[in-house]
Amino acid sequence: MNARTALVMGAGDSLGAALARRFAREGLAVCVARRNADRLAPLVERIRADGGQAYAFGCDAREEDQVVSLFERIEREVGPLELVVFNIGANVRFDVRETMAQKYCKVWEMACFAGFLTGREAAKVMAPRGAGTIFFTGATASLRGAEGYAAFSGAKQGLRALAQSMAREFGKQGLHVVHPVIDGPIDTPFVRERFPDLVASRPADGLLAPDDIADTYWMLHCQKRSAWTFELDLRPWLEPVTHF
Repeated sequence: MNARTALVMGAGDSLGAALARRFAREGLAVCVARRNADRLAPLVERIRADGGQAYAFGCDAREEDQVVSLFERIEREVGPLELVVFNIGANVRFDVRETMAQKYCKVWEMACFAGFLTGREAAKVMAPRGAGTIFFTGATASLRGAEGYAAFSGAKQGLRALAQSMAREFGKQGLHVVHPVIDGPIDTPFVRERFPDLVASRPADGLLAPDDIADTYWMLHCQKRSAWTFELDLRPWLEPVTHF
């Protein structure tokens, strides 16, 4: 059993991986979860090679029984959770007239309902201990809708409302609930492949660097409760402020 444990739900190959590496460098035993646990092997191997502790879990965050089981297993086999990040995206584009009900519901399940399940189980184990940080990763869509992103924006704004409600409910019980808004493109292979002109038009630091975002998450986790941050937005220096 470890004294300090973190969970990154939705540990993909960019921001989720950067968060896991950052927390591991601070001495936390890091649990990383995604639907296909085999895809976590390179991340776990890298963290362990750097001297950290990492454990991979397969979990469909939309399935209540799997999320409940995941938290129970981590608390039993790894250690008490100090930090939980819900980092599942579902950033897909569908014109409204082309959006089938099944697609809309799937986006909501991934980006909002799964956040509820994760947040609920995190609060169950953290609140009795009177300490812990719960992050819900937001996006520009958390604050405003955009053409083609009705499903995604609806889900992300629902997630923001969940975070607001949980902050009010559990802040007085010692839990720091945070909703960072990632307001700009993250430097990932997906962005570089899908938006080559945008990438080519920007300098090296013109996209959000996953490691820099991870540094901000850690800073927020370390805040004293007399001046907790609930929400802040992160964007590269040349990204316009779009949601005012």
